Amino acid sequence: MKLKIAFPLAFLVAGAALTGCSNKNMTPKQAGEVEILEYCSGSEYKSDKNHFRATSSAVSMNRETAKKVARSNAENKLARSIMITIESVTDNYVDQSTYNNKEEVTTTFKDLARSTVDQVLSGAITSCERLTQKANGDYVSYIAVELSATELVGKYNERLSQDERIRAEYNYEQFKETFEAEMAKQR
Repeated sequence: MKLKIAFPLAFLVAGAALTGCSNKNMTPKQAGEVEILEYCSGSEYKSDKNHFRATSSAVSMNRETAKKVARSNAENKLARSIMITIESVTDNYVDQSTYNNKEEVTTTFKDLARSTVDQVLSGAITSCERLTQKANGDYVSYIAVELSATELVGKYNERLSQDERIRAEYNYEQFKETFEAEMAKQR
């Protein structure tokens, strides 16, 4: 009786062991290959429907220079991401609206977007910051910055509402809906 139970159990254990071994060998480590740990990166630092996010790193012999360059690069990436989104929102919003001169309105929206982005970037918060030092003494700064999409659209609305050319026909709720639809694509 014990032999009847032990024999199938032995096959089950052997099968599990072989399966475990074959999974480990499916993607073998290449000779000389080293895994890189990159701080302030990964899915939690990507833009989503609520925040624009950007990451960067920089290397310098000077600690503060590494930090400044990393922050500057991250903010530039953040600004580009915001501008691409705003341009898409603007194009979609203006196409859905009944403006007489769509080209002029689109240009106005994009000009206001540039100045708004410059204004709100100062409010970008640092969500991650790491500083390491290499064996040769160089510093490596890793940083992730983020900006609230709600704050951005609020400031943008404020700026658009001040422009006399579009204030009469501008529909904030429709614009916000278009913006939120575009942000939902950020996932």
